Amino acid sequence: MLQGKKIILGITGSIAAYKSNFLIRLLVKAGAEVKVILTPSAKDFVSSLTLSTLSRNAVLVDLFDGHNWANHAMLGRWADIMIIAPLSCNTLAKMANGQCDNLLMATYLSATCPVIVAPAMDEDMWHHPATLENITKLESFGNMIIPVGKGDLASGLWGDGRMAEPEDIAAYINNFFLTRPLEGKKALVTAGPTYEHIDPVRFIGNHSSGKMGIAIAKELSHRGADVMLVLGPTPFSGLIKGVSIVQVTTAGEMYKACMDNFDTADIGIMAAAVADFSPTANAKEKIKKTDDEITLTLTKTKDILKTLGEKKKKNQVLVGFALETNNEKQYARDKLRDKNADMIIMNSLNDAGAGFGYDTNKITIFEKGGQEFPFDLKSKTLVAKDIVDTIIRLYYV
Repeated sequence: MLQGKKIILGITGSIAAYKSNFLIRLLVKAGAEVKVILTPSAKDFVSSLTLSTLSRNAVLVDLFDGHNWANHAMLGRWADIMIIAPLSCNTLAKMANGQCDNLLMATYLSATCPVIVAPAMDEDMWHHPATLENITKLESFGNMIIPVGKGDLASGLWGDGRMAEPEDIAAYINNFFLTRPLEGKKALVTAGPTYEHIDPVRFIGNHSSGKMGIAIAKELSHRGADVMLVLGPTPFSGLIKGVSIVQVTTAGEMYKACMDNFDTADIGIMAAAVADFSPTANAKEKIKKTDDEITLTLTKTKDILKTLGEKKKKNQVLVGFALETNNEKQYARDKLRDKNADMIIMNSLNDAGAGFGYDTNKITIFEKGGQEFPFDLKSKTLVAKDIVDTIIRLYYV
């Protein structure tokens, strides 16, 4: 399953780094191409010559070696997966807080691929509240954690904190590629707001950040889907591995992009906050503040979810969102029926930490067969995982 896979292996300063030699050998033997990045402190524990010989690639340590610049952004986009093993307590803290003082951290922060970490540290360090908080943060970012083992530690103590064995890490990576049930499927996702122009400098819009839809697009890609993300005006300007991004501004542009691409999609998830109304006239020049009042005539925009529901084929899965302020469940069920959707994902502005602008969300999924799946408040990354898990369980298992 690893034949032809591109893997970045990050090695940090830990006595467990010696195990990385065996891990590289297993990955290369399985057909993977492996590029190794060391932190400066990792050089005290492993030999670059040994690592380069086993990986058949030059070992990278520094952003700049005096002659060449290591392009961390391209490294992060080259890989199918990034694994950091061992992950030291120090690098864990840097990852959790976005610190960027070496090539490995620069590559991690640039990576558009899934990231797996295998921690290694002494038992007391592993159980420290700061470490537990950092692990929780990494999980909330969507990183996968290989559990530590129990055994002899470098301190001479015996307990939790031992890095997983190379065979177990290789099996975990292999299983990751095996458990991609959406391989070969195409998904269409919308995200963000739309802006409906009043004049060249003013518009009608909303507070959507696009974070939820972007997280869903990433999760679908992680599960093997070929994803097209139709993205309204948001601050997001990055790339997502396996995701093609179509930038739009208005509801009309988003409607056209969805109509052009839905026929070939297996899954459609309409997470965007599309404007319901658009100004009938768009002034060519900036409207001057000459009167105390201004009257705007608004026209209904085309209903993207309803139109897709009308043209949906039997083998397509269509998912919509319902952000409500009152009678939430009833409105969500009505929307599920009226739009001919397969699922409606409801969230409420009455729930603290949910809705526009937050990094967290709290959802309930309503399914056309009458099932209801409530979830607790979580990071939007984990909410996206819940959504995709539910789609896979209901329609692809």
